Amino acid sequence: MNILLIIIAIIAIVLLLTGGFVQSLNFLLWVGIILLVLAVIVWLVRLLTGSRRV
Repeated sequence: MNILLIIIAIIAIVLLLTGGFVQSLNFLLWVGIILLVLAVIVWLVRLLTGSRRV
């Protein structure tokens, strides 16, 4: 019976960590998309205004 409880506890911990990683990766995915959109907007503004400074 103790082995069954240990196995269930390990599975619960793995699922908890996996759920946390998936949520954090989902958050980071949205942050990356927002940064990509901002980079494209800045690139378009520089392209349209003709600013060639680095």
